[in-house]
Amino acid sequence: MNSALQTDSSTFTSSARDRLAGYLARQKGPREAEIVPLTPDASTREYFRIPWKRKSAVAAVYPAPFDPAVHPYLDITRLFLESGLPVPEVLDVDGAAGIIVQEDLGDRQLFQVFETATDEEREGLLDEAIEIIAQIQAATPKAFERDSIASRLAFDEAKLGWELNYFFEHYFGSLRGETLSHGEAAELKAELNDIAAELAACPRVLCHRDYHSANLLVDDKNRIRIVDHQDARMGPASYDLVSLLLDRQPEPPSPAAVRHHRLYLLDVRRGRGLPSLDPDDFSKEFRLMTIQRGLKAVGTFSYQTAVCGRGAFYEKHIRPTFLIVLQAAEWLNRFPSCAA
Repeated sequence: MNSALQTDSSTFTSSARDRLAGYLARQKGPREAEIVPLTPDASTREYFRIPWKRKSAVAAVYPAPFDPAVHPYLDITRLFLESGLPVPEVLDVDGAAGIIVQEDLGDRQLFQVFETATDEEREGLLDEAIEIIAQIQAATPKAFERDSIASRLAFDEAKLGWELNYFFEHYFGSLRGETLSHGEAAELKAELNDIAAELAACPRVLCHRDYHSANLLVDDKNRIRIVDHQDARMGPASYDLVSLLLDRQPEPPSPAAVRHHRLYLLDVRRGRGLPSLDPDDFSKEFRLMTIQRGLKAVGTFSYQTAVCGRGAFYEKHIRPTFLIVLQAAEWLNRFPSCAA
């Protein structure tokens, strides 16, 4: 049996904190009292801030042992670092204990920085974030050259369709407890299937996959840094831009602002020697991607609210995300059930 499968098949009986304390004791590191828990998002990992060689570091503690040679986070981190992308440096790994120690980038998430930034500062940060998207896309050939896990995963029709079914199940079922009529369900599912098929046919580039302002940190040198990149995969060129501009927004942004940022990404791509994309075609893909990603997000928010009991954080995002989806559907003028 593959060693990765062997280690992944078991889970720990001790807590993440206890394992981290044992790891630090073996390193002759700080006392357990100096381990500071950090708040995770919807994740099975637990994060802690620890002292590390006169500085601090962040330890990600996983629920099971892993093989570092095939671990997704480590694989994608190596790919991104080799491509000059601003991810945290990995400082140490203990696969048997399920621990990855990485550079501490601080706590300033981009959405928090936006709250006190001037309009000019906000636009500068958005431009920088969009430039990083183009840099990620430019790393597509390298992902295939090194046979990265990201090169073997894609937003294909099956994946996109699964995410849309996840929305259907958890928004109507888990959250609303509603059963659609046979005709309503069939019509909506036909439209969702069309979305998945059309997006799956788009040319694919390397995507971060969850490129929103909570996963972008501003470090002590005011540079944007990327985290939570272990799920990178191949997908449409609009994917990360949709996430950056539209995820968890309190209301739909102005169409003019969205258009400006779409065109900026196309300009930056050209500057990196990437294939030119027709602005009108890219606009249509962007709107279609907005519907798919938005509905998938509503499914996640519904699941976290109704099943996991985390509505205090997630429920507030459901209605604004729906409004963004409806705006895109109306612009495309081709999904009557979505726009009804």
